[in-house]
Amino acid sequence: MSNNIVTEQLTEAGRRIEHDSFAIVDAEAGVHAYSPEQWQVVRRMIHATADFEFNGLTRFHPEAIAAGIRAIRAGAPLVADVEMICVGLSKPRLDHFGMAAHQFIADPDVITDAKAENTTRAVQAMRKARSAGLLDNGVVAVGNAPTALLEVVRMIREDGLKPALIVGMPVGFVAAAESKAETAALETVPWIVTMGRKGGSTLVVAALHALLALAEGGQ
Repeated sequence: MSNNIVTEQLTEAGRRIEHDSFAIVDAEAGVHAYSPEQWQVVRRMIHATADFEFNGLTRFHPEAIAAGIRAIRAGAPLVADVEMICVGLSKPRLDHFGMAAHQFIADPDVITDAKAENTTRAVQAMRKARSAGLLDNGVVAVGNAPTALLEVVRMIREDGLKPALIVGMPVGFVAAAESKAETAALETVPWIVTMGRKGGSTLVVAALHALLALAEGGQ
């Protein structure tokens, strides 16, 4: 039983259902190659999707868990590619650590710049986040737009950008797998990715909630 308070379900019935679900995931997943901390992330992703393929598809930079916990405890800004991630994250859990979630995909200036430069809104949204000082030492969360992830990778390689952690799990058929492979090739910036086409905002939210729970558990 967890000693966490903020990152647990609010009712006894809710906690029991969640813990029972995790026990079923553990039993059905069987043997895996993840560390105990990494498995907490993967298990919550499976719990959110009922898809056991994420046992294997999910990859971690060696420093990802430690970097994520440090960033959360430091109240790092979180920048998402789409509003769905911001809506899905528990505000009380973010507030506990003094974190704020940001997304700029629908901002008028982002749309204008994307049209003017013939790029995507996701690319311009990440550029806006960087201009606002939110990406360096921040948590980048991408669940929908591969071009957002590719732009962050470009800024890391070309401009020396240093996010605290990338949670890169865009879903889809055009550049999704490629964007995650490019992210997984990074050595200087920690990342958590899902290899291949599978991904989505639900997975990003699940992974971040797992990291929030790990961060609270060690407080």
